[in-house]
Amino acid sequence: MVRLSVNVNKIATLRNSRGGSLPRVLDAVRVAVDAGVHGITVHPRHDQRHITPVDVREIAAALAPMRPKLEFNIEGDPRPDLIALVREVVPEQCTLVPVVPGEITSQAGWTADAAIGLAETIADLKSRGIRVSVFVDATEQAVALAHGMGADRIELYTEPFARAFEQGETAARASFDTFARAARLAHSLGVGVNAGHDLDLDNLLLFRDLPYLDEVSIGHAIVSRAVFVGLDRVVREYLAVLAGGSVDSGSGMIESPS
Repeated sequence: MVRLSVNVNKIATLRNSRGGSLPRVLDAVRVAVDAGVHGITVHPRHDQRHITPVDVREIAAALAPMRPKLEFNIEGDPRPDLIALVREVVPEQCTLVPVVPGEITSQAGWTADAAIGLAETIADLKSRGIRVSVFVDATEQAVALAHGMGADRIELYTEPFARAFEQGETAARASFDTFARAARLAHSLGVGVNAGHDLDLDNLLLFRDLPYLDEVSIGHAIVSRAVFVGLDRVVREYLAVLAGGSVDSGSGMIESPS
């Protein structure tokens, strides 16, 4: 079964929009954990517009009794304060993501020019017992770059697949095949495969069959649906889909795999 790591950034975004402590990020973490999630992901940005260093430390402490079976994944650009926080908290996984100034969300994976010096950061984190994943586009060049830098895993940037899926079956299948080739190459090089960005209950019905897929990280789609039906239900829906079942989004009925 593909593992699900729930990104709780959007809970922090809602909290920060008003100030104060509500909704509590730790409450969302507990609901997701109780529903059976395999991991929790956070992306603490430099401007602290959602997850803050305090959140990271509190989540690490709350998950401590369940780790490493339940994994903590910290993602972000390799800026000094983020790397210092990762060294302090020692999550099971650190996902290194390129950041473009002013971006709303991640836009692309690492390129050779942007990744200068990244191999040293990867080696440092691995020496501390942290599995390192790097955010990449679904291309042969990007997979080879990640392997050459010593990454344990790649996280495939799946927005292109999500946009293709919206165009219909033919486009979706063509995009999926591109991602499958990248996943097979990564596996042949001994690199694990994660994925994330704009995956949802609909497009996961195809994407869950990606060869050698270890983990998906999903936040925005989960929290958006949870606004209407509740976080516990949505996490269980995603887990059911990743296990091979399907979900009637209207009724909430979950059909288990036969």
